[in-house]
Amino acid sequence: MTEFTVVIIKPDGIKKGIVGQVIERFERVGLKMIASKLIWVDKTHVGKHYQDKDAYHQTVGEKTLENYQKYGIDAKENLGTTDPLEIGRMVRNWNMEFLSSGPVFAMVWEGPQAVLIVRKLVGNTFPSDALPGTIRGDYSLDSAYESNMEKRTTRNIIHASGNREEAEFEKKLWFKKEEIYKY
Repeated sequence: MTEFTVVIIKPDGIKKGIVGQVIERFERVGLKMIASKLIWVDKTHVGKHYQDKDAYHQTVGEKTLENYQKYGIDAKENLGTTDPLEIGRMVRNWNMEFLSSGPVFAMVWEGPQAVLIVRKLVGNTFPSDALPGTIRGDYSLDSAYESNMEKRTTRNIIHASGNREEAEFEKKLWFKKEEIYKY
């Protein structure tokens, strides 16, 4: 079954000059690029990508708290709260600051199980936990520990849709219908 997914090379990936190498990895497995563009988005646009919803904040906050516990960091001392919703909102703001800090390269990829294949190629959200051979494992050293201690987003090179529903939403957010090609 053919599906599509959205991939965004973030400002840290653009600065490293790895766009071509990332594209090559997706093409090598047989995925087809059906849309792409270099764009510098503002916080309003990024705020639509990282939606201001309690469910999102709760999930992100809980994951952040898990990392704080894993590394023995006192969340209350470092962030001023242990409320997952508040922490999720903080992380959303960090994400918005980062994604709007420079140009990004947005793409839509098509192929059988595109979401799953791209997620495998991209690797773990935290580059320090990503396996060698994945994009994050090969191109970034950042960790949850460093980003949490510095109160910023993790610089992990790339975004990839997490599921088909997310891909559908992101495709409409990042691309106009006429920017997506069938061939």
